[in-house]
Amino acid sequence: MTNRQSPCARFPLNTLHWGNIGHGTTTTHSSKPPKIPAPIYRHAAPSGPWPWMDLESDILLETEPISPPKQAVEQWKWREYPQSLFGNWVADRVARCRMIENCSKEPREKCRIYCVDVLETGHFKSAKDTDPPIDVDESALSQLWDQLQIEPTGLRLRVLLVDNMKHPVLQMLGTRCQGFISPDMCSGLNVHRYNIEPFFFTSSLNWIPSRYQEEVIKQQGDHITVTLLFIRAAPCEKTAAPSQNKNTSGGEKTIDTQESLHLRSAERYLLQDMLALHMIRSSGPSGSTIISYHPSAQWRRTTAERLKSLVHKVGESVYWQKIFEQSKDPTFIFLAILWYALYAWDESLDHLYTHMNWLETNVLLTNDSHLTTELHTIQAQLLHYASLLDDFRKSVTFVKNTPSPVLESREFNDQTRMDTNKLMRKECDNLLSEIDRLGFQLKNITDLGKATVNFVDSRRMQDLTTATISYLTMIFLPASFVAAVFGMNVREITDDATETMAHYTAVSVVFTVLTAWLVVAFQPHSPFHEPGSGFWWRLAWPFSYVIRLTGLRRSLRRQPDGLL
Repeated sequence: MTNRQSPCARFPLNTLHWGNIGHGTTTTHSSKPPKIPAPIYRHAAPSGPWPWMDLESDILLETEPISPPKQAVEQWKWREYPQSLFGNWVADRVARCRMIENCSKEPREKCRIYCVDVLETGHFKSAKDTDPPIDVDESALSQLWDQLQIEPTGLRLRVLLVDNMKHPVLQMLGTRCQGFISPDMCSGLNVHRYNIEPFFFTSSLNWIPSRYQEEVIKQQGDHITVTLLFIRAAPCEKTAAPSQNKNTSGGEKTIDTQESLHLRSAERYLLQDMLALHMIRSSGPSGSTIISYHPSAQWRRTTAERLKSLVHKVGESVYWQKIFEQSKDPTFIFLAILWYALYAWDESLDHLYTHMNWLETNVLLTNDSHLTTELHTIQAQLLHYASLLDDFRKSVTFVKNTPSPVLESREFNDQTRMDTNKLMRKECDNLLSEIDRLGFQLKNITDLGKATVNFVDSRRMQDLTTATISYLTMIFLPASFVAAVFGMNVREITDDATETMAHYTAVSVVFTVLTAWLVVAFQPHSPFHEPGSGFWWRLAWPFSYVIRLTGLRRSLRRQPDGLL
């Protein structure tokens, strides 16, 4: 086999651009991150027999399905993806899934492919030895296609992280050919397609959580996909108007769980971010590959450059480096990337808990109606966060229960295979235990939110009830008083009565004073007597209150004993 150099090293086009503005150029955004589209779960995985076909849509397709070609994909053949590989993905379904529409179309947004290489020894290529990112230009698409065909050598895994995915790049990655050695063919010259199901791109571009395995070939490899939504804290931009913040969760808007949650106390947003990973696990000489999709710059989510630096730092971890040395299974790098979502969850819940305490304090001190609306918004978001965290748990469980078919190859003996599976279960359980911890933390925040909402609602109901009774009393009390006065049996009103108004007034005053006297006396806590006073002392509360109010008792205590 001829030696082939690294694609990024051979690629001399690091200055190729989709537009005229460089990668570091900042674009103007609104202060609040844009909300993500509502996910359509029925279109997330290839198990559905009718991809991207709604029940009310026309069952007649615009174009008849074609049979995928059996031969290797020739140059420019990638332009027919996905129908060239998956015949049922005709133009009607491609248009409905918005695969082309959701790709980056902004000319100023540069499509850039970052690369992280893991050597066969399990060590990561250092940042200075790593090839520079590939900037792609439409005038150099044929060169990029040729570049992707080059087989890397001496690698266990290559991670490709794509920023601002353009439609031609999507088609190339979906149909890319890779050198592959089949155990049944000694020549090793047969070509094995990636055969990436369009569902990876449609679920990623449409923000649909998914997890599935495909293209399983015994002892040779498979494909696994995990599209995971998680919560990440992002600072508010300094250009945000402070008057906007108070009305962010105002009653004028409908609660939308797809929008970012503004935490006024921390000046941060809790936004929904995404990890979209497709892994080709292969026993071939060029190793395995992970493709990471990243939303375009307009979404203001985690960039490929940021995740690339974090993946590089995995190789600096002593703990994980020992794992990579113990096992040759590249799935451990896939699992390590999932820890990024856990770190983001942990930080977000810390900010959210602090904000809930701040809201609770303000609710107790003030009666701001905006706080009530904000609490109801957070409560709805918490229910949505619980479902996202459950998806995270299912994704890790999927990785745990989906071992690589490469482990059954001759490269792994029984002991190595058993050790690798045991180590994978252990690391997945470690991540699952951390997710359970986040689940308890989220439950505590949810309970705190419910208690605060119940307190606010009960206080508002009590205020409403009190106001209602006051209004009713204000309306009916004068009429009741007049009716009672004219119904009295006194001489001033009725000629043949035996009593007078003076007698009625005297008896009413006496009974009113006596009732008030006894009510205060039977109360153990009252401002009219000292705390801890006995009943007989409380019964004499008018005298004790006057003495305490005038200071006479204190002055008597200061007199010498001989003068008393």
